[in-house]
Amino acid sequence: MSPVEYFKLQAKKLFKDYKTKSKKVDQDLGITYYFYSPTYYDIDRIFGEYDWDEKNFSLMKAQHLFAHMLGYRKWGELINSSDAELELAKLLWENQHKIGLEDWSMYLIRAEARNNKRFEARERLEIFRQVFVEVDGHRNPFGDYRLKI
Repeated sequence: MSPVEYFKLQAKKLFKDYKTKSKKVDQDLGITYYFYSPTYYDIDRIFGEYDWDEKNFSLMKAQHLFAHMLGYRKWGELINSSDAELELAKLLWENQHKIGLEDWSMYLIRAEARNNKRFEARERLEIFRQVFVEVDGHRNPFGDYRLKI
């Protein structure tokens, strides 16, 4: 499966989890909120962290949100990335239990500063593979958007 097909599948799973929503009304507080019964993702955390509109969500918006969770501004930017960037995005998603996107960005900034150079996409991919994919023991203290690894 190509990385783009993989990302499409993940966005579909995100949208499928969204569709499990139930509307709840708290009479005492006078507020309405949504409750989810997700299978794949921690929907409450995702919508909370990304401040997403729960009322008007679609598959296209799920793709856009998924791109945001991978560090891209929009879906088109993600799927039109180079092969190395797509592979890195896929590995970042699959290894988020080891390192979060922000921590990876900080790691990369420090590595570039130490080496006094900006790494190309292939180099970033190889660094990620060597340091985080091939090595156990890393744990993301902020958890994982996925419910099951």
